[in-house]
Amino acid sequence: MNHLHPAGHTCCPETATSHPHDPIPTQPEDIPQTVFPSGETRQSSQSSANSINYTPLTSPGSPLTPATEPEPQVDDYLEELKDEGTLEITPAPPQDRRSSSKPISVDPEEVKRLLGETASNARLIEKVCCGEGCCKLQALEEDPESKHHLPVIVPDNEAFRSLHLRLGPLSLESKLTKTLDLPPPVVSFAPLSNPTTPYESSVHKNPPKFVTPHPPYEVFPAKVHHARELTKPGAEKKTYHFDLDVTDYPEESGTVDFVVGGAIGVCAPNDDQVVDELFDLLGVLRHLRDKPVILKTTGGRWPTIWGEDTPRELLTTRRELLTWCSDLQSYPPTKPLLRLLAEYADAPNEKKILMYLSSAQGQAAFCDLRTGPHLTITQLLHAFNSSKPPLSHFISLLSTLMPRFYSLSQDPLLSCRRDGTRCRRIIEMAVTVHETNNWRGGPRKGVGSGFMERVARKIIAATEQGKDPLTLDLRVPMFRGLMANPLARQFCMDGPMMLIGSGVGIAPFRGFVHRRLMSENVTNKVWVVQGIRDSLLDEIYSGDWGVQEDKIKTIVQSRGGTHQYVQDAVRHQADLVWFLLNTLDGRIFVCGSQKGMGEGVEQAIIDVVIDKGNLNGEEAAAFLEGKKNEGQYIAVSFIHLVSAIVNKFCG
Repeated sequence: MNHLHPAGHTCCPETATSHPHDPIPTQPEDIPQTVFPSGETRQSSQSSANSINYTPLTSPGSPLTPATEPEPQVDDYLEELKDEGTLEITPAPPQDRRSSSKPISVDPEEVKRLLGETASNARLIEKVCCGEGCCKLQALEEDPESKHHLPVIVPDNEAFRSLHLRLGPLSLESKLTKTLDLPPPVVSFAPLSNPTTPYESSVHKNPPKFVTPHPPYEVFPAKVHHARELTKPGAEKKTYHFDLDVTDYPEESGTVDFVVGGAIGVCAPNDDQVVDELFDLLGVLRHLRDKPVILKTTGGRWPTIWGEDTPRELLTTRRELLTWCSDLQSYPPTKPLLRLLAEYADAPNEKKILMYLSSAQGQAAFCDLRTGPHLTITQLLHAFNSSKPPLSHFISLLSTLMPRFYSLSQDPLLSCRRDGTRCRRIIEMAVTVHETNNWRGGPRKGVGSGFMERVARKIIAATEQGKDPLTLDLRVPMFRGLMANPLARQFCMDGPMMLIGSGVGIAPFRGFVHRRLMSENVTNKVWVVQGIRDSLLDEIYSGDWGVQEDKIKTIVQSRGGTHQYVQDAVRHQADLVWFLLNTLDGRIFVCGSQKGMGEGVEQAIIDVVIDKGNLNGEEAAAFLEGKKNEGQYIAVSFIHLVSAIVNKFCG
């Protein structure tokens, strides 16, 4: 019986592993090898030699695989969570966008009906603004009584020009309505009642003790045992491997422990240079920056991350707060922050522009600012350099600096380093550094990945100089994070499984293979699909899986070699995928970015179900949903991992 494929369905190619009368496929062994030009030396191991190279048997009208790339890890997705639901717009001149392209509505009146006119809803619009300025926008009109209307003079500095603000006919005489009220301060500083009270700050090594992301346990300063770069010179994104010594990690109640597939939390500080730059921009005197003070808050959880929503009174320093407690670069500016800068701006033109951004007339420009190229707090202060609000009021409006989470890249029960007669317990992880351009023209790195790279570079430099890296006594403030995430919960010691990951998303699956090797040979029981840009530059953990990799691993290159993606490999191994989905103890794990890779793999599996199960698109989607509920299809994206962590600790 001929099966009619639904529109948009991509047929899975027939391969040498297809056996119509045998439901159990064989592992592909005759996949053509990637051919390199003469004189080019292949630097990676055997695992890279099995890069797939085939032509999908798709119809001319079938959609092509989207040009997706491994995306930033947890460190960078934390910075994007507040921008979900905004609409991509194109300010002039054209610039890179970072927001979602999903509008909440195409009808301004519908948005107004949903949000109303109240002050609280006006604040809500900051998070869901579509970017077109239609939501709460009121036109800025020239004053007909003014005979000498002149546009406001914009600040003459590179930071302001990098904002690409469209101010229209704004002048110093322009009437603005519905400007945000000045937000009240919730933070204040008080001197110590006894100035001689001793206080030792370890601000350059560890966060203050009141930063407890894993209460009641304090952050653990894990010693960096070793670090190395996994990617080759020339790779678009650098990835580093870290060995952290957790031998002395304090015991916790119950049977909580580091587990394969788990994720640890890293409390990364802001860069010292960024902190000092902010102090300078706000005019904080040098002798006050490290002076102990009593911090008082009127409510909220800051600066302790978790805990009760109650006022706090803590002994600390201003440097500790900016280094460990306030996020200086991950989030776009809010209207309350712009309104505060307007209040303390001495230059009339800067004050007017900031008030405009806080008004109904400036809603479109405000949306441009939030959804445009990434900007930091220091960039904003450079742009409006006449504004120097009090530090206490300023940090009242900054976002909390949250921990960054990274998956373990090995089986933590197996890793051990000998220290004389004692075995030191080591956990391993991989971190990819995601860079974007900053307004000065150089790279801007994430808070977490930037911190980890600085640590790695110190270790690598010491090693190159012949020094023992352990003598540097470098520490990573961390805690046992999410050891019950979907990857850790669904991992089993038996049953066939396919592990699909792109970029650094492949790292936790290395631990899966290590654990399975404890009890059995993984050949024809575990299959790994690793998506990378170019195997000569980007393949991580090549030759480091503890097994003959060409027997279990397929490399898919989006730029080098085959120019294909992991979803193409899923369709190419359709028989194997169908077998795993229909085996009682079979499992398919997917780890990577949700956009592009995650969605592409899920659609590829639906295509497999349509072809092999003779189902239509709706039936295939329902079939896969059932497999998710049964724990046979486990897909974890970086955003979903962060959401699970936030829900666990903040829910």
